[in-house]
Amino acid sequence: MARPRTIDRENVLDCVEQLVHREGVAALTLDAVAREAGITKGGLQYCFGSKDDLMTALIDRWLAAFDASVARHIGPDAGIIDRARAYVLTISQIDDTTQARMAGMLVTLLQSPKYLQKIRAWYAGWFNGSDPDCREARQARTAIFAAEGAFFLRSLDFLEMDQEWWKTTFADFQRLILSDPCTP
Repeated sequence: MARPRTIDRENVLDCVEQLVHREGVAALTLDAVAREAGITKGGLQYCFGSKDDLMTALIDRWLAAFDASVARHIGPDAGIIDRARAYVLTISQIDDTTQARMAGMLVTLLQSPKYLQKIRAWYAGWFNGSDPDCREARQARTAIFAAEGAFFLRSLDFLEMDQEWWKTTFADFQRLILSDPCTP
């Protein structure tokens, strides 16, 4: 009896990203993903279930990778200021290829209420537990919003920004975050 073939989920997710980057989201079908990954459609469905489950796994992977990168820069009990600094730093370190791939996929995925809710919940998690009127929280929020804005402006080619401009812009965002005690 033949040994069952093992499907590498990470490889399949890489193939999804490559397929969408190369051919656009309209090309994203289970058949196309299976071909790209060199597996059967049945194997793909066994591993991921449905196209929605595949896309959810892709979003989960991105969010987990981002969160892990942020976590490398802070301690487990970090406050909003340290978390915001790590967030801004993490965005500043995303390479151009990853930026373009993520931005394009996110714009497409956000057209679905199911995926939009997942992304909204993740963003909301960044601000849970902090007083929205506290000066620290406002500074952190401003820096995170600025970093996200720069990320999308550059990633979607709305603004050409060379690496030096990118670096100085993110240094400015870091300076937006002061470490004064929380005062409304």
